[in-house]
Amino acid sequence: MVIVGGGPGGYESALVAAQLGAEVTVVDTDGPGGSAVLTDCVPSKTLVATSELMTDMGEAEELGISGGSVEVDLGRVNRRVKKLALAQSADIEQRLTREGIRLLRGRGRLDGTDRVAVSLADGGEEHLEADAVLLATGATPRVLPSAQPDGDRILTWEQVYDLDQVPERMVVVGSGVTGAEFASAYNALDIDVVLISSRELVLPGEDADAAEVLEDVFTRRGMTVLSKSRMESVVREADGVTVKLTDGRAVSGSHCLLALGSVPKTTDIGLEEVGVDRDEGGFVKVDRVSRTSVRGIYAAGDCTGVSMLASVAAMQGRIAMWHFLGDAVAPLDLKTVSSNVFTAPEIATVGWSQRAVDAGEIQADVVMLPLSGNARAKMQGVRDGFVKLFCRPGTRIVIGGVVVAPRASELIHPIAVAVSQSLTADQLAHAFTVYPSMSGSVAEAARRLHHYQA
Repeated sequence: MVIVGGGPGGYESALVAAQLGAEVTVVDTDGPGGSAVLTDCVPSKTLVATSELMTDMGEAEELGISGGSVEVDLGRVNRRVKKLALAQSADIEQRLTREGIRLLRGRGRLDGTDRVAVSLADGGEEHLEADAVLLATGATPRVLPSAQPDGDRILTWEQVYDLDQVPERMVVVGSGVTGAEFASAYNALDIDVVLISSRELVLPGEDADAAEVLEDVFTRRGMTVLSKSRMESVVREADGVTVKLTDGRAVSGSHCLLALGSVPKTTDIGLEEVGVDRDEGGFVKVDRVSRTSVRGIYAAGDCTGVSMLASVAAMQGRIAMWHFLGDAVAPLDLKTVSSNVFTAPEIATVGWSQRAVDAGEIQADVVMLPLSGNARAKMQGVRDGFVKLFCRPGTRIVIGGVVVAPRASELIHPIAVAVSQSLTADQLAHAFTVYPSMSGSVAEAARRLHHYQA
């Protein structure tokens, strides 16, 4: 097996293939873990962890705790971020080496349907024969000709960790998951943040009730949210940046963070030559067991555009190896995938959505339970958030859920288990929860679905 790319889709597939007895080579340009570990998920969530502490400190007065102000040393924060990312990458490399997996530092390119040509990082080229190839080349931040990052004042989310000084005013362009997470984190670090959103609400791809809660929190905490505003260009000034909007307005700041989505790294890797199909966005087309249009060539992760989540990339890679090597395999089911937006509060989702219910794609009974009545939430000073559950009329099987709360990424798990195992609302409700606990609201929402009729 030859795997091109060392991110979650690559290294997780390598571990499965080695476990099943295959001879495995991973070709990687960035380092084990890929962008997810080195410049994306791990660094950003490490930054978020610091911002969470600042959020808690900012609300400590309500809990009866008072004291002096807390200052952020952004240089130290970012040095810790990069140190942890490198440590995680080193841990992954050790695991791969321990399992007998060969690592090649270089850039891989298809050289036929069963060969990969590797331009080695230290010079020269090596050609690898393969019974099967997995492409896990990932994606890179999208930029526009009118908004070119310079790594100093105009930044992508991969470049922000080189900041040593706290920005006076950070203008974040884009209110999707990445933009919202960074805006939330920097706002919590006591940085003046302006979030430019082209839609009516932040997080247009998420549950609308959740997005409304988050935008209210952003505004209450002093963030400026410019809704229905579209960026035209970003211009570097002597001591800052100017973001020009399409309606003629201009927004000034010390720095600008571009969160404009991602583009797949699928050019110049031999796809056209061997006949691997891509869609109009450049993403590799795959089926639910990660097969491309060419026999023996699989793809996983962000380069496929199936779902830009590290967990999905890893599962796509595992499925590919299970499929090719003849192990038991179930096709990828996105309706069982949990996802989380690491803002404050967090937003976690799984299964069918409110949008699908409203559009008539599926019938469901829906209960939304505010956290304001939860005893543990009151103790912790939490007043924003809710639990929402969806279940099928008649069978009462839980088909989806949304949690808006601190650590929603942990609270979504029992709902994800219910969705993946087709549990009924009553079965979810009858499992004991600790009192007092945030998870008690999940059980309470399930109890309210007992014979519920909308």
